[in-house]
Amino acid sequence: MIRILDGFPENVLGVEAVGKVTDEDYETVLAPAVRGKLEAHGKLRFVYVLGDEFDGWTTGAMWEDAKLGVSGSRAWERIAIVTDKDWLGHMVRAFGWMIPGDVRVFDLRELDVATAWAAD
Repeated sequence: MIRILDGFPENVLGVEAVGKVTDEDYETVLAPAVRGKLEAHGKLRFVYVLGDEFDGWTTGAMWEDAKLGVSGSRAWERIAIVTDKDWLGHMVRAFGWMIPGDVRVFDLRELDVATAWAAD
């Protein structure tokens, strides 16, 4: 499941993945939120929290993630991945060059730092 997080700067979309993320989560929650931020700001600054309760993505969700990243790829300015899961940090560092925009990985305890970086 994907939840939209409150309390972020107006120009930052904060989301949290909990449990198994599905393609329906992308279609009904994330894509509309991304479109809303793009309409309001023209660019996207994104904080993606993948905490202890995150169990991964379904195959359909991975496809939706790829499509979302490619569509409007020039609009993605900054993406902060916030996680303590080592495998996610390694994956982002290895494949971050394929992700549009500037991407950084932060530990869960650095959520405030990640948010400030994304907003700046």
